[in-house]
Amino acid sequence: MFGINGGEFIILAVLAVFVLGPDKLPVYAQQLARLVKEVRRMATGAKEQLREEVGDEIADIDWRKLDPRQYDPRKIIKDALLDDADDVVAAAREPLPAPKQKSLAAPVRPGGAALEAGERAPFDLEAT
Repeated sequence: MFGINGGEFIILAVLAVFVLGPDKLPVYAQQLARLVKEVRRMATGAKEQLREEVGDEIADIDWRKLDPRQYDPRKIIKDALLDDADDVVAAAREPLPAPKQKSLAAPVRPGGAALEAGERAPFDLEAT
């Protein structure tokens, strides 16, 4: 339960006998047993209350998918950043729709020359 093997448990028991003494050890052992029983009772009560409030849907939940230990934060951040970049690249490659209304100012190239009809304005992915 706490990652304690048999040898470590025996060492802890002997240490408890020396620290607490043989006359106080049974009293503390009873208190520990009561505490463990109370914690188990509270945990069982919480499970039952959750099951009553949520219903049978809680039995269908795959708890392994919700385990935070399976997630790698570096992968999550990388995926999020690449998803955004993929959306930007895909949007930049789509052809522009024909203008519905002729604008007063025609788009120009960085040098100042006007763009041809249907020509896309220059776009730098790294500048955004």
